[in-house]
Amino acid sequence: MSRIGNKPISVPAGVTVSVADSNLVTVKGPKGELTQDVNADMTVTVEEGSVSVARPTDQKRHKALHGLYRSLINNMVVGVSEGYTKDLELVGVGYKAAVSNNVLELNLGYSHNIYLAVPQEVKATAVMEKGKNPIVKLESADKELIGQVAAKLRELRKIEPYKGKGVRFVGEQIRRKAGKTAAK
Repeated sequence: MSRIGNKPISVPAGVTVSVADSNLVTVKGPKGELTQDVNADMTVTVEEGSVSVARPTDQKRHKALHGLYRSLINNMVVGVSEGYTKDLELVGVGYKAAVSNNVLELNLGYSHNIYLAVPQEVKATAVMEKGKNPIVKLESADKELIGQVAAKLRELRKIEPYKGKGVRFVGEQIRRKAGKTAAK
């Protein structure tokens, strides 16, 4: 029994959800417009103020798709109404970040700066305060896309366990290692 798939999605005011013949779900709201292709087996129905997803059988595959598409549509509704944000912290001596024309310029301790082109759907800002680590803020209506950009940023300088240097989410706990001990 899919508990997530059975829950109806409440649609807030200002958001419209439409389903095309080929199971293409389109969600429009104040933050933008998102589309999702839904498997032909699933049926998506739009009623007044709610959206529901139904499955044809109780096969394991249909149960998995039921919960998946319900979650994807819910993420789209939340994204176009409220939006998603991710904050990444650059921890390390001399680490810097700057944004110009949707290109993120990062100095992560390598010999050259790294230039990362951010997609148009994602808005990136860099905050640098004296005495604090630089923070890169990502904002978007698309949860999947913002997660991919954040993962790409983290991949540029992975967190090392001895000093804790690298790119990480704000507030993320790092598992630290003790390092070498002095020989007697």
